[in-house]
Amino acid sequence: MSGHSKWASIKHKKAATDAKRGNLFTKLIKEISVAARMGGGDEETNSRLRKVVSDAKAANMPSDNIERAILKGTGQLEGVNYEEYSFEGYGPGGVAILVETLTDNNNRTVSEIRHIFSKNGGNMGDSGCVAWMFKRKGYFVVEKSTISEDKLLDIVLEAEAEDLNEDGSNYEVFTSPENYEAVDKALKDNNIEIAVSNLNMVPQNYVKLEGKKAQQCLKLIEALEDHDDAQHVWANFDIDEEEITIFSD
Repeated sequence: MSGHSKWASIKHKKAATDAKRGNLFTKLIKEISVAARMGGGDEETNSRLRKVVSDAKAANMPSDNIERAILKGTGQLEGVNYEEYSFEGYGPGGVAILVETLTDNNNRTVSEIRHIFSKNGGNMGDSGCVAWMFKRKGYFVVEKSTISEDKLLDIVLEAEAEDLNEDGSNYEVFTSPENYEAVDKALKDNNIEIAVSNLNMVPQNYVKLEGKKAQQCLKLIEALEDHDDAQHVWANFDIDEEEITIFSD
């Protein structure tokens, strides 16, 4: 799963920049509103809302912003009605790409996402063309410097995680979506610092990219992630550390 961890780590570093320009807050507010609309405004009974509110607090979003987003979602305040849409396609080298969006105008979003694909050496495909290559999993990244593998393994297996992998300077922990919160709680209860945590669409196989194609694919993914309506972008590429230097700097 090496490419996955590296990409997740890049996105983790990139989040600080996104927050500064308001990009991250915009995406979180949309997700909070939709989660509240679909499952209600009570975090105790709405796990999707509980997760995104936790993410918003970690990003230092003001509590008033979170509360307003919840109230708009439940209809107690007037707000924009966002709908969920997924787009699928291919990047340079045949990389499979899955884009999850929240939008109030799907026609606009379709056109803009298609343009980003074509402008960056990719092409948008039909629904279902790549989704079968991914499975939704709970996903955590823990830096090796913070804990031994044996201790981490004991903790996550006790919480019924599915797998633990090594990837460079990180450990990757995978869970079923149903056990995500249990593993998250177990890590936090043991004061383990979590570098990345989310519900991920995990690729079942990876395409190895090098050189120009690797850089083109990184630029395509970055352009898709920077789109206001894109909440998540998943891809099945694997690249060497030196290939990501230009992107992560």
